[in-house]
Amino acid sequence: MWSIAGSVALAVSLLLLTSLPAQAAELPGSTGSLVIIGGALRPDNAAVWERIVQLAGGQGARIAVFASASEHPEKAGKALVERLGKYGAQAFFVPVAVRLAGTDYQAAADNPDIAAAVRAAGGAYFSGGDQSRITHALRRPDGSNTLVLDALWDLYRRGGVIAGSSAGAAIMSSTMFGHPKPVLATLKLGLTDGQEIAPGLGFIGNDVFVDQHLLVRGRFARMLPVMLQKGYKLGLGIDEDTAMIVGPNRDVEVVGYKGALVVDLSSAKARQGAFNVSNVKLSYLDNGDRFNIASHTFTPAPDKADGRLDPARPYYREPLFSADILGNSTVVDLMGKLIDSDQVEAIGLTLDSPHGVQPDLGFEFRFSRTSESVGYMSAATEAYSVYNVRLDIRPIVIRRPLYQYK
Repeated sequence: MWSIAGSVALAVSLLLLTSLPAQAAELPGSTGSLVIIGGALRPDNAAVWERIVQLAGGQGARIAVFASASEHPEKAGKALVERLGKYGAQAFFVPVAVRLAGTDYQAAADNPDIAAAVRAAGGAYFSGGDQSRITHALRRPDGSNTLVLDALWDLYRRGGVIAGSSAGAAIMSSTMFGHPKPVLATLKLGLTDGQEIAPGLGFIGNDVFVDQHLLVRGRFARMLPVMLQKGYKLGLGIDEDTAMIVGPNRDVEVVGYKGALVVDLSSAKARQGAFNVSNVKLSYLDNGDRFNIASHTFTPAPDKADGRLDPARPYYREPLFSADILGNSTVVDLMGKLIDSDQVEAIGLTLDSPHGVQPDLGFEFRFSRTSESVGYMSAATEAYSVYNVRLDIRPIVIRRPLYQYK
C-alpha cells in the first residue's frame, strides 16, 4: 500500500528523471496532441499504443500515468506503466488519486516535485474508471487548478500528448458526463448540471463535446441533449478499442478497431416538450479517416480514396429499418446501408420496457440522404465511411400491448 512517505519518495525519484533531456520539447508547434480513446483499449492494439509513444517523443519518452479515475489506482497504474513500457516508453505512475490508500491526494496534486516531473514528461495517460475522480483530484475545492493540472497544461502547450481512455476521454471536453441516467432515460428526462453533467478539463477546447464507449452502448443519442443544453455545435464520439488523434491543427484521425461519430448541430432545431430535434448532421469516420474541426472537411482513409459510392449504383434495394437504434453499432450499420441504397431514408426506433420510465414514450430516428451526403467503401475491408447524413428525432407514443394474439 502507498504511504505518504512513499508518495514523497516517489515524487523525488520522478524529479530526478527530469534531469534527462525532455524529448517532447523537440516536437514542433506550441500546442500538443490528444489521443482520445473510447475505452476497452486492448493490450495488442499496437496502432494506438505506438502512436501515444511516438507523440510523446518516441522510444524512451517519459509518460506520466494517471490512474486517478480507477477504483484501484495502484493496480491500474502499475499495469499501464508496464504496458507503455512494452511499447518503448519510460512511463511512471503519478500518485494523485482520490482512491489511493495512505495518501493525501490534495497534497500530492499540489506537490511541486510531482508537478515538475509531469511538466518535464513528453506525455500523460489517463486510465478509465470514474471521470469525476479525475477532476476531483486535479482541481482544488474552490475549482482552481492544482500545480499538477497546471503542469499538464504546460506539457500539452509545449507540444506533448495527453491521452486518455474511457473516463480519460470524457475529461477532454469542457463539459463531461458525470453520473448520467441510461441513454433512453436521458432522452425522456433530460439532464441536470452538477449531476448528470459536470465540468471537464477541456483540453480539446470549449467548442467540442466528447463522449466515449459510443457505438457499443448506443451513446450517440445522449450526446444530443447535452450539446443542445450547453450550446455545443460539434460533438465527437469515439467507440471502444479505437482512438481519435487530435493534432495541433485540429485535424482528427481515427485509429483502431471501429470508428467515431461526428455530430454537427450547426443547423439543428429543437422543439419544446419531449425531446424533438431536426436537421442534425451525422457522420461516421472509420479507421484511417480524417476530419478537421476548424474547416469541417472530411478526408477518407487511403484505402477508400478511390471508393466513393455512386448513388446511381446502390447495393441495397429494400426499406431500411431497425427496431433498436440504440443497439450495439446499429446506428453505423443503418447509416452504411442508407448511403449505399436506393432508399432516401432509414428509420430506427427505440422504446422502453413496460416497467421503465414513461413506458409509453419512445422515439423515432429518421436518417435521410441529402445533397451533402457522401459515402466511401474500402475495397479491402468493405467498411463504410459516411459523411453528412441528416438525422431527425421525434417522440412517439407506444400503444400497449405491443401485439395481441387472436
